[in-house]
Amino acid sequence: WSENDHFFGVAKEIIVSDNGLEFVFQNVSEKTVGEFLVARGLVLREKETVFPVLETALAPGMKVWIRRTHEISVQADGAQKSYAVFATSVGEALAEAGVILDEDDIVKPAREAVAARGTEIVVTRVDIREDVVEKAVAFEKKSNEDDELSWRKTVVTQKGEKGTDRLVYRVSSHDGKEVNRKLVRTERIKEPVTEIVTQGTYVKLGKSHSGAASWYAWTGTMAAANPWLPKGSFVKVTNTENGKSVIVVINDRGPFVPGRIIDLDKVAFAKIASVGAGVINVKMEEITN
Repeated sequence: WSENDHFFGVAKEIIVSDNGLEFVFQNVSEKTVGEFLVARGLVLREKETVFPVLETALAPGMKVWIRRTHEISVQADGAQKSYAVFATSVGEALAEAGVILDEDDIVKPAREAVAARGTEIVVTRVDIREDVVEKAVAFEKKSNEDDELSWRKTVVTQKGEKGTDRLVYRVSSHDGKEVNRKLVRTERIKEPVTEIVTQGTYVKLGKSHSGAASWYAWTGTMAAANPWLPKGSFVKVTNTENGKSVIVVINDRGPFVPGRIIDLDKVAFAKIASVGAGVINVKMEEITN
């Protein structure tokens, strides 16, 4: 073989590595790499490369490397596209295709998996953010008593105010759709103010009466019947045997039985005596405030 043999089409042996697969071609008479590839039907598609370049003269025993692409399918951002790539891993293939990934994005098959010809890759965009929500905090209610305030008065001595909590959530969304929400912390930004209600306990007593009290079931309220006191007036009734007392409003007439001065509604009677007693001795005091 002389330096000029390749110009005259001398038959040669050429080795081809076609994307890693090696082939040996005998009796090659073409003069350049390009002519050889055309003659053997080794067509280069877009982006595919060959080394040495096409214009290179063939020499006996020369090795030619062909780097071929393979097609993958990518579903991402609401569209499905095909790409011709050289990379053999999913992550590298996506990068070569110009599909930018965030570290939280979900890729199937996994990024390190092999991306062979025809591999279908699905990219789910994952957005992780913090969502801040303010939530009202209920205030407590407390009560106390004032023996200088009329028993019929209830006064709000400290107005309750709701507090505010700031709730911080970690929100995960897949392709714009929320899939998970986790509370990560709660911050109290305003303490609630306890509401205080003062109940008066001062009872101004007037004329006192002694006699018997019975009961009857009528309104089921703290009410009573009396033969002479004005309807709507209040009296304090005390069981003289045990000292228990109750305040009732006169809303009916009766009882019209000698010796009885008041007929208590059943619920009121039960607070100072057993309803089984039927009739008890009481002191009835008119309330003037």
